[in-house]
Order: sequence, then structure tokens, then C-alpha cells
Amino acid sequence: MMDKQQVLEMLVELCEDDIVSENPDIDLFEEGLLDSFGTINLLVEIENRFDISVPITDFNREEWNTPNRIAAKLAERQ
Repeated sequence: MMDKQQVLEMLVELCEDDIVSENPDIDLFEEGLLDSFGTINLLVEIENRFDISVPITDFNREEWNTPNRIAAKLAERQ
């Protein structure tokens, strides 16, 4: 069972910035913490860590742009 803290830890590692856990409503794309390449890494990490498959076609930046939204989206898919 995945929890929000695990999602935040994963994002801190991927973005290499603690601000992700300090401000879970930060826009990862606008702030330059995630780009197209980072998105691919994110989806791979989600599958590896949580065994949740997210097809790139289901990935909409507007819905996956903050740590809180990513955690909520993953909770829906568990």
C-alpha cells in the first residue's frame, strides 16, 4: 500500500529538490523540476516502486503537475 509520504520521497529523488516535500502544491513543470524526460522517469519509477502502470497516454500534465495531484492520481489507481 502506497502512501503520500512515499510519493513525496520518490519525487524528491527524481527532482533532486526537497522543495517538493516542503510545498506539495508546487507546479513541477512550471518550476522546471520535471520535463518530458523527467515524466518518463516518473512513470517508470511509479511502476517499479508501487507496481502501478500509468500509460503515457493517460498522463495529462494539468492533472499530474503537483506532488499532491500525483499522490491522488496514484491512490485512485491502487
